[in-house]
Formats: sequence, C-alpha cells, structure tokens
Amino acid sequence: MQKGALHIHSTYSDGELTLTELRVLFVQAGCRFACVTDHADFFDAEKLRAYVDECHACSDETFRLIPGLEYSCVDRMHVLGYGTTARIASTDPQVVIRRIRESGGVSAIAHPKDDAFAWIRTFDELPNGIETWNTKYDGRYAPRSATFGLLAELKRRQSDMTAFYGQDLHWRRQYRGLFVEIAGDTTERDAVLDALRRGDYVGVKDDLRLPSSGDVLPEVMARFAEAHARSQRFRRWAKRAKQWADAHGIAVPAAMKAQLRRMF
Repeated sequence: MQKGALHIHSTYSDGELTLTELRVLFVQAGCRFACVTDHADFFDAEKLRAYVDECHACSDETFRLIPGLEYSCVDRMHVLGYGTTARIASTDPQVVIRRIRESGGVSAIAHPKDDAFAWIRTFDELPNGIETWNTKYDGRYAPRSATFGLLAELKRRQSDMTAFYGQDLHWRRQYRGLFVEIAGDTTERDAVLDALRRGDYVGVKDDLRLPSSGDVLPEVMARFAEAHARSQRFRRWAKRAKQWADAHGIAVPAAMKAQLRRMF
C-alpha cells in the first residue's frame, strides 16, 4: 500500500506552500504521492506548463506530485480533476466532469454544499466520486453523514462511484492528518489514477480506515454525526466571535487564526 494525500493547493493558486515545500511536508508524513489540485482559474497556458513541469521536477521514484486542477462551476460548485490539467471553458459541472474523463483524469465533486444535493441528484453526467470528507470544510473530527448518504443514492445509478477523502490543504498551519492508501507498489501517475478510479484505496486518519465504497458501519456513522455536530457548534461560536470583533474593529491575532486552522 502506498500512502498519499488528495486535494492539495500550492502557491500556483491560493495555497501558502510551494510545490517544493509540499514535497518536503508529505515526505516527512510518510507519503509516496500527493495529488495537487490548484484552482484552474489561476492559470493561463504558460503558467499551466510551468506548473506541470515543476510537479515533474519535484517527483522521483520515492515521491510523486501529480498535477491536477480544481474547477469552479456555477452556484459555487467545485469539481476536482485529479491528474488532469485540461483547460475547460465551461462552468457547467456536468460538462467539466465529462471533459475530465475524456482527458484521462479522475473527477470528484468537492465538498458539496448541503443545498446542492438535490441538484447533484439530477445530473446525467456523474463523476467518479464524491468528496465525502474534506477536513477543511467538514473539520478534522468528523465528516457530514449526509454526504455519505448522497453517495449511496448516486451509486444506485453508477455503482462504481467512490468516496474521496481530501485535505483541501491551503495553509501552513492547517490540519493535515487525513490520507489515502492505494493498492500497488508504484506511484507512477497512471497507476495512482487507476487505483483512485477503481476504488483500490482506503481513507486513513489515525487508527480509522474508511472504505472507498463509502459504506461506513452505522456505529461509526453515528459517532461521526455526534462529533460533527459538536464541532459545528464550536465553529458557529467562533464565527459569531469573529463577526463581533470585526464589527468593533478588533483584529483577530494571526497566531489565533493559525491555531484555529490546526484545530479544524
């Protein structure tokens, strides 16, 4: 099994870490690969070539940075294109999903909003999977159980859809303890993408192992629901505190922001 990280951002878009720094960070975490998905709207053709070239330059037989893109669609829906750097003019998520597949990439709807679930259910063009746990949006403690429910519904139409587990890493002090382990003994780009496409991986966080199928045991899902609700209550409190500080012209110290990013 090869350990890696999904949904990573660099200074090529809105991340704080360079590709070189990301390599060092993930090698130290015991990873063999990381799928970088910088935001597509930060790139023109020249910058895109530089991005791909630098990912390749930062890669060798011990560790690989796999360049990809995150596409911004209508109604703030984001679609991840693991392993694809195709420029896609459309903001229709179904067009984006189709183009990712045609370019040889692996598609996932990133951190779907609760109010987008009904719309996603109407899609004729479904992605390879749904990001069921995004530790930036959902928090480090637990995912939303409803996202696993959405995946289960969609799998009735497309049985090979999978659950993706992503860090959505942007900041130096952000929590980054959610990984994947893929089957096989190589981290060549095509081997990693094939493993993600087939679902030959598990999500890993501490002692927790999460199946690519998204079929989580009911007792685990119950713990997730409780932990996520508790985390969200604290998040709402923190948000109200920040709004109060902003209204009174009080700047939140950078150290406090960094600590909150590590917590959530």
